[in-house]
Amino acid sequence: MMHTILKRGGAAASAGARIRASVATHPLREAARIVVASGSASRSACRQFHVASVARYNYDKDIYGFRTPRVFESPDFSEQERGNRNTNPNLVRLVNMYRLHGHRVANLDPLNLTPQENVFQMDPARYGIPELDKTYDISGIVHVGEEGNPAAARREASLQQILDHLKSAYCDRIGYEFTHIPNLSERKWFAQLVESYDKKRLKKAEKLRIHELLAKSEVFDHFMAKRFPQVKRYGLEGAESMMIVLDTLFKEANVAGVRDVVLCMPHRGRLNLLTDLFEFNPTALFYKVKGNAEFPDDIPGSGDVLSHLATTVDLDYGQPKGIHVSMLHNPSHLEAANPVALGKARAKQMYMYESGQEQECYIGDRVMCVQMHGDAAFCGQGVVTETLGLANLPHFTAGGSVHIIVNNQIGYTTPAMNSRSSIYSSDVAKMISCPVIHVNADHPEDVAMATAIAFEYRNKFRKDVIIDLIAYRRMGHNELDEPAFTQPAMYKNIRSRTSVPKLYEEQLLAENVIQDKSHVDNLTKAYFEKLDKHLEESYTFQPTANTMASKWSEMTIPKQAITKPNTGVDLEVLEEVGRQSVEVPSGTTVHPRIQKYHIDTRLKRVNEGVGLDWATAEALAFGSLLLEGNHVRISGQDVGRGTFSHRHAMLVDQNTERTTIPLNRMQVNHSLTTKKQGKMEIANSSLSEFAVLGFEYGVSWETPHRLCIWEAQFGDFFNGAQIIIDTFINSGEAKWLRQSGLVMLLPHGYEGGGPEHSSCRVERFLQLCDQPFEVAKAETADVNMHVVNPTTPAQYFHVLRRQLHRPYRKPLIVASPKSLLRHPLATSSLAELGPSTTFQPILTDTTVNPADVRKVLFVSGKVYYELVKERKARGAEVEKSVAIVRVEELCPLPVKEIREVVGAFEGATEWMWVQEEPQNQGAYTFVEPRLKQLIPKGAELKYHGRAPSAAPATGISRRYKAEQDAVVKGAF
Repeated sequence: MMHTILKRGGAAASAGARIRASVATHPLREAARIVVASGSASRSACRQFHVASVARYNYDKDIYGFRTPRVFESPDFSEQERGNRNTNPNLVRLVNMYRLHGHRVANLDPLNLTPQENVFQMDPARYGIPELDKTYDISGIVHVGEEGNPAAARREASLQQILDHLKSAYCDRIGYEFTHIPNLSERKWFAQLVESYDKKRLKKAEKLRIHELLAKSEVFDHFMAKRFPQVKRYGLEGAESMMIVLDTLFKEANVAGVRDVVLCMPHRGRLNLLTDLFEFNPTALFYKVKGNAEFPDDIPGSGDVLSHLATTVDLDYGQPKGIHVSMLHNPSHLEAANPVALGKARAKQMYMYESGQEQECYIGDRVMCVQMHGDAAFCGQGVVTETLGLANLPHFTAGGSVHIIVNNQIGYTTPAMNSRSSIYSSDVAKMISCPVIHVNADHPEDVAMATAIAFEYRNKFRKDVIIDLIAYRRMGHNELDEPAFTQPAMYKNIRSRTSVPKLYEEQLLAENVIQDKSHVDNLTKAYFEKLDKHLEESYTFQPTANTMASKWSEMTIPKQAITKPNTGVDLEVLEEVGRQSVEVPSGTTVHPRIQKYHIDTRLKRVNEGVGLDWATAEALAFGSLLLEGNHVRISGQDVGRGTFSHRHAMLVDQNTERTTIPLNRMQVNHSLTTKKQGKMEIANSSLSEFAVLGFEYGVSWETPHRLCIWEAQFGDFFNGAQIIIDTFINSGEAKWLRQSGLVMLLPHGYEGGGPEHSSCRVERFLQLCDQPFEVAKAETADVNMHVVNPTTPAQYFHVLRRQLHRPYRKPLIVASPKSLLRHPLATSSLAELGPSTTFQPILTDTTVNPADVRKVLFVSGKVYYELVKERKARGAEVEKSVAIVRVEELCPLPVKEIREVVGAFEGATEWMWVQEEPQNQGAYTFVEPRLKQLIPKGAELKYHGRAPSAAPATGISRRYKAEQDAVVKGAF
């Protein structure tokens, strides 16, 4: 990643500042207040806000991470205003129709492809008020400003003045959709803002800044077309105003105190943004364009295509503190980066809160998420809807995202009429009552105004807002495409048009802002020559890599996977954590079954030091990590109690529904660390996989010292998020050198649950792993992610702690149990979690004498316990001669440990891999070519399990029992 610091001098007061000044004296602004349900005055503003909005939950130190959007109440209409509205009801209806339908007649489409509507609801005659010169008292009905002072409200206005004002506000080159917002205070605020805004006060410096960005974008596209005519660059031509949206947005945010922006975007316009606004080193860019890697040759990795480059940059808009923009890498799967950006933004804000940097702040005050979209993708990709659904959830909100739809009015070659069933591509966002601002991209000053209004809304209400930048695409889907094949009329129109930069140049010349065209010629010539200079320098350029900076400075790029760090913990600490993990606060009434089977049972097992079940081991792992100063976040559907009602990490009072997380109340005198104790966030999620998994991946990118876990309700439910796995989790480090320690818990095991509730499709994850087939290389190879199938609580304890105890981060895929959660044999002792203990990638069979073994069964997962039971039932001879070896870590396959096991059973003549899954599924296809190289030379590795199958499992219980019986008994 490149990181630069840019100075933005010379710009006049921000548009947002003018907006704030223009409505500062309005009653809505003066009386608007934050609604606080509870909380003492001594609490910080951050804490007060978090109590607001949801009265049924009590926000205290236990409900860590619970955040809700700010709720505003504005005063109702005054008695005089209500009386005036009742006196003039038809005028009220007419004004409301302009607010509701004005966008339908606005001049929004630069190509004029959409026929102009005749909206009869906006005809005054329909309401019996045709007299244009009649004067009305407009208080409480509409804001009409004084001549030359839009912020100063008139008390009276003629119908003609009212109509002229409404047309100017709602039917010009900006269209607003906000009347669908259910909150009256928000609607009143929005109407007041639009109707009082003065859009003619951009100063010369601001206009020249707009022109410079437009001109540089156009020069860059022309340069690329001339110097690299065969490169698909996905240029910005036709939508250059995107640069104005972002520049205005960053400036407004900086003025308002935002310190960090997390930005995600698709490919179109990406290189323009990098080189122009972000001033990414063009030398590095051209080096990449010529087919070279974006990082040094001695760093292993696949790299990524040109249109996925990313950077971080510090922009200086003249504020005491600049604004840091993190532009994320993205895959070619459109919109997949949206939830990743949201998760990263949320994590940034939480980090500020946790570290004490920003105690007096609301969520979203210092960090803003900006998501850019294409029009066809916004309405067509389901992840957009899933991500919008997270926007206001207490454990997922980032304080409002600004969405920018770069609307080319076409998706590849698909026109709007075939790409959506709604009028606008943005209509899907109305599901969260999101306001939409449509703007004609041919008019950059209107674009700046629309952006300023959008940010003002987001900053006021901490909710999502959309800017629909209606533009066009001058070239085809890429520069090598011929769009006239499928859209001849559209592209005849486009190719006859003057470009946006040239249109604005003509405007500034006419206004005498630019007095001499030579100024423009010199600017474009100088920029072209600068790019040429950088192109020449690219021939000797050597890239660098600086991915382990800031929070990641303690991490390394591994040369070899470290699988067995010491993850044991002092027994006294574990005992205390175990007890406090189920400690019920005074006055809290828990469910009697939880008291008996969860709390009392855990206390008994911890005190005795034996029989620890899965949930207890997990709680001990979480608690010990918290004591070491790490944070833990676990999200997914119903993760607080667990799908199988085993976890109960959060306890709910049966009388008040007040929730407590005992691990966040721990008071343990320990010697693990001197760091401040971490917090555990339990994020019960919406019924989403794609967006939620992407969100958690974004969190893991931002916080290396947080154990980030996503748990699927059932193992194969991850398939709804396969794109996140394929394009981020599996390959993010190889493509972008970005590490992630995300853990995926995927309940797995054949217990008669049918096709969708049996397998976590472990074969898919193993197929995505990059461990070499040659075991000579595999033994010392680094891998892209770890896949484990632990069979004891102790193993699970250690593998979780291992995630934060290595000097690097890798995704961890856990085939987690269902029946083993309460299996009487699947227990561990405290001693197995104690000092000098660690995760064991292979669990050999210690119940047999190696010299007596004639047959070795390699297994993975819960079928081990069924095989042990069957072996015992077959008598002493079988018990003595058959060894059952558990492969706990499938990737990286533990070559060294398997060699040791094989060497110990030197008398064995039969080697077999046993699995529950069908032969074309499960771990067999991954382990088979590797195990064959590890068993004695000339020996055969036999397969025993289900036959190949299209479905993971049968849904017929009788057939399932017969198959499972054959798997277990047939192994002997």
